[in-house]
Amino acid sequence: MNVLCELLQKYGPLAARILLAQIFIISGIGKIASFAGTAGFMAGAGLPFAPVLLTLTIALELGGGILLMLGWQARWVAAAFFGFTFLTAMIFHPFWNSDPASIFGQMNNFMKNLAIMGGMLYVVVHGPGPLSLGRDSFDKG
Repeated sequence: MNVLCELLQKYGPLAARILLAQIFIISGIGKIASFAGTAGFMAGAGLPFAPVLLTLTIALELGGGILLMLGWQARWVAAAFFGFTFLTAMIFHPFWNSDPASIFGQMNNFMKNLAIMGGMLYVVVHGPGPLSLGRDSFDKG
């Protein structure tokens, strides 16, 4: 059991960063592929300057996702993703305002965002861990 714990302490944070980052990287790529449609969706949700906000979103998702995966400035990136994910949940998945046909889907997406926020909060508190490019004095391992 000690060997397993040692392996998880060494490789677990890297695996966690990859799992957390991949959703943002894939989402950023998807937003590039359908820029006009996504900007229209954002505008339809009432967001002003949708193309500008979308460009910033893509930069955060791709750039931040890669930085998180590498463990460079991971605490700052995770804090940014925490806030971004909270805003996304509140703006795009307000299950409390949904029609009965979509309430469970919206609630599921909202709860997934909360889980992602939990992962990001963990990175903010504990840092990127070993096998990262940006370890600091607070990191263990």
